Amino acid sequence: MISAKTDSISQRSRHTLVIRVRGRSRRRISIATLTCYKPGERARLIYRPRRDDGRRDGRKSFAWTDYRDQLITAHQQLGGPIVLIWDNLNVHLAAGMRQFIAERDWLTVYQLPSYAPDLNPVEGIWSLLRRGRLSNTAFTTPEHLIQTIRGGLRTIQYRPGVIDGCLAGAGLSLPSTTTRVQAQ
Repeated sequence: MISAKTDSISQRSRHTLVIRVRGRSRRRISIATLTCYKPGERARLIYRPRRDDGRRDGRKSFAWTDYRDQLITAHQQLGGPIVLIWDNLNVHLAAGMRQFIAERDWLTVYQLPSYAPDLNPVEGIWSLLRRGRLSNTAFTTPEHLIQTIRGGLRTIQYRPGVIDGCLAGAGLSLPSTTTRVQAQ
């Protein structure tokens, strides 16, 4: 009896289980995200997704010009100068980006050390998404993934206290002139 069980288990384990999935493994979705605050106003989250459709300049992720365009849009939306704290992504260090920064008096950039995710408030946003909306989900299409990420980021956008927490978690303190209405 014991040998029969052993034989049936060993026979089953000889077959490789094949699971078929749809989609292409080389597709990529990139999202550029800014956490922002301005004294006296609520913290804000500005983001821009980019899906690799295979038709655009051969790049799978953001080019420096995409980041430039996002910064110009953020400057217009925020209506003031921007102090940017950036990691060392190669596109952030591109010659074109450095020239763009040097030509803008409304833009000041500080580079983070080589590996310092704990100093980047956007990492807190991604952590919240990974533990929340993105956890335990099998995405059926790239559109499903984008829709879920946008929904999660939109939820965070309407919760400035969460963004404040990500800023504080990175060691950035909000000025005392910022006023918040506390729920009683």
